[in-house]
Amino acid sequence: MFGNVILPLLAALGFGMNVIPAIAASKTEDQEIARRWVAAHFSETDTAQIPFSFIYGGKSSRELLPNWKLQKQEKTLDGGRKEITLTFAEPGPGLEVRLVAVTDEKHPAVEWTLHFRNTGKKATAILEKIQAVDTTWELAGDKLFLRYANGSNTSADSYRPMLQPLLPGEPFRLASKGGRPSYGPSLPYGCFETDREGVVYAIGWPGQWALTAEALKQGQVRFQAGQEVTHFRLERGEEVRSPLIALLFYRGNSGEGTNLWRRWMVDRNLPRANGEILGPVLVANSSHLYNEMLNANEKNQIEMIDRYVEEKLPLRYWWMDAGWYVNDGKWVNTGTWEIDRKRFPNGFRPITDHGRSKGVKSIVWFEPERVTTHSWIFQKHPEWCLAPTNLPTPLAYQGEWRLLNLGNPEAWKWLVNHVDGLIKKEGIDLYRQDFNMDPLYFWQTNEAPDRQGIHEIRHVTGYLAYWDELLRRNPGLRIDSCASGGRRNDLETMRRAVPLLRDDYLFEPTGQQNHTYGISFWLPYSGTGTRFTQKSAGPANSVDGKPIEELAKFDPYLFRSQMTPCLNACWDLRRRDFNYDELRRALSQFERASPSFLADYYPLTPYAAGDDAVVAWQFSRPEAGQGFVQAFRRAKSPAKSAKLKLQGLETGAKYEVENLDGGKQTRTGRELMEQGLTVNFPSAPAALLFVYQRVD
Repeated sequence: MFGNVILPLLAALGFGMNVIPAIAASKTEDQEIARRWVAAHFSETDTAQIPFSFIYGGKSSRELLPNWKLQKQEKTLDGGRKEITLTFAEPGPGLEVRLVAVTDEKHPAVEWTLHFRNTGKKATAILEKIQAVDTTWELAGDKLFLRYANGSNTSADSYRPMLQPLLPGEPFRLASKGGRPSYGPSLPYGCFETDREGVVYAIGWPGQWALTAEALKQGQVRFQAGQEVTHFRLERGEEVRSPLIALLFYRGNSGEGTNLWRRWMVDRNLPRANGEILGPVLVANSSHLYNEMLNANEKNQIEMIDRYVEEKLPLRYWWMDAGWYVNDGKWVNTGTWEIDRKRFPNGFRPITDHGRSKGVKSIVWFEPERVTTHSWIFQKHPEWCLAPTNLPTPLAYQGEWRLLNLGNPEAWKWLVNHVDGLIKKEGIDLYRQDFNMDPLYFWQTNEAPDRQGIHEIRHVTGYLAYWDELLRRNPGLRIDSCASGGRRNDLETMRRAVPLLRDDYLFEPTGQQNHTYGISFWLPYSGTGTRFTQKSAGPANSVDGKPIEELAKFDPYLFRSQMTPCLNACWDLRRRDFNYDELRRALSQFERASPSFLADYYPLTPYAAGDDAVVAWQFSRPEAGQGFVQAFRRAKSPAKSAKLKLQGLETGAKYEVENLDGGKQTRTGRELMEQGLTVNFPSAPAALLFVYQRVD
């Protein structure tokens, strides 16, 4: 790994403190690069550059496809997008390969998915080594790198930026871990880049993916990616799909590429409910007070909502997490998806109705795929489940669990109907789905030698279809994606859900700062937990069923370290000795700054893992002339001040910059970008928050 070289190399690529990139917008030049690439790679007359590959009957698709019948269709979609379908048919009834691509006139992006169907009367030959993307391109510039980030690993360095030099003859491989796509050494997002241009990619596959990148010669790279293992025959009439692949092209420096990507993510991917995205929001829960939901009941949940209202805190969602269902006293025991009537004799409806009457919607946690012994599913429908095979020793504890097979039509139908019924009956506004297991070892159970990868494909497509059906049946429903934190946040998932808890490493300020620093390159929307004080930081649950005590002193350094688009409050509002005036002030500042979270992002300092550094970043809304800057002096940093060169401003414009702890100044964009914003830290640690607004 090359995490230790990310900082100077990012500066060399144009993402450093001395660069003044243009405001991120889809330039004509970028659009033209994308159009030329699409024209060359989705041609109906030349299959040489088709951007995927596979082996069929022992022969390469490069050899087979020129001799297969090819049809091309185009269809106009909404919003300046176009769908292109290329269909390749094996001579005689047999395998049909269909590529469905979407191009975009608003963004320099293209995406596609492959579909394989058996149109014959008998099983196909072996179809294997499917690479949903297998293509090459040349990038102008001196050196070629792959920029990516650590996955969500429940650690302080989750989402750490990584930079891998690509050299001829040295292929570089990455893969997800255990069947969850954003767990392990890399997120399913990255960028091939030089100091002059780049291509950002995403792999949309909520399963086990793998990629290989290799420099072929100076500036030329080959990129292969897909489901890690595919080796199967298709039965008569059977159809499967590949991972979704998305590419975004840009000319310029790394900062421009990042912000073109963020804009495409918000505009084309961030899910909408009734046409609206979920903006920055305060949500809250009592999990740290009541041993998740094991000691919760109707009375204390209503009391907690009322306390937020009483203290005039701008709560939008009340979050009821794990443990509300029938279990044997441990939240981890899942598989009986019925509300525990001993604690909630009237169900959730009195709580959710009460919340809505106060302007507070509801979030309810589910983990339907993980089935434990003694649960209803385990006892009544073992045929719906997959058992694990070849679990690594660290995962031996999962041996007694089962995976609800979402590729099983009966299991899928039951789950859709049952959860849909709960959503409607209990008045659930936001469905939260967790996934605390490694499904790869369950998918591999009893797969025949000529059916390797089919369990995974069926489960993945069933999972996506399950969410699509819940959304179809419940207009206005939102979904939160959780998998032991942020371990299933691929592009397909992010088109349906937002990650309200990006990682299970919580409440420690340096790690929280670094999570924001790293994840913001790839996912504009995310959330994390927030506590009153660092002293209260601890494990995600209460200890031995007893609540973690919190001090009555507000810690602005911790609060600002935890600022994210979704601020998940884990506060003990049973206490009345806390200084709620300070908390209301901090939330008011959060509300002033937070609209810019979904706009352009610029790191203003290097990434730093230790406590002896100053770290800062900027979020900018150039169209509104607004933004904010956060700067942190960590506990062991000797620096009493720093000069931060802002980015993405208009050189001739004037900006009023306000330190939300006191003080204003008016500077030109050129001054702020070339001379920099001087920040003075009153102590160590310290967290400063500046907002700016164009004033001329």
